[in-house]
Amino acid sequence: MLIAVLHTPHALAQDPNATRQAELVKLVRQDCGSCHGARLTGGLGPALTPNALMDRPREAMIATILRGRLGTPMPPWAPFLSEREAEWIFDRLLAGFPEELAHAH
Repeated sequence: MLIAVLHTPHALAQDPNATRQAELVKLVRQDCGSCHGARLTGGLGPALTPNALMDRPREAMIATILRGRLGTPMPPWAPFLSEREAEWIFDRLLAGFPEELAHAH
């Protein structure tokens, strides 16, 4: 089983460092929250809560984060995020997004 986990693309990719994680939390809370609600429970954009996202295809959601969604106010974030950072954000959203990171001060 360990071999299977180590060979998944997610295990091979490296998480953003602590400083970048704090920046990403702030970005999601401020920029994403302006449309998806301060609590990420929905607003102009849909909710980004674990229950709202649990059945959404991971790759499609990461593509939406990076490329935006035509015909909607969802902008592309690719100029500001790497693919791994978008994956990290989506994984944190599925787990329940943190208010802030303990070491983000």
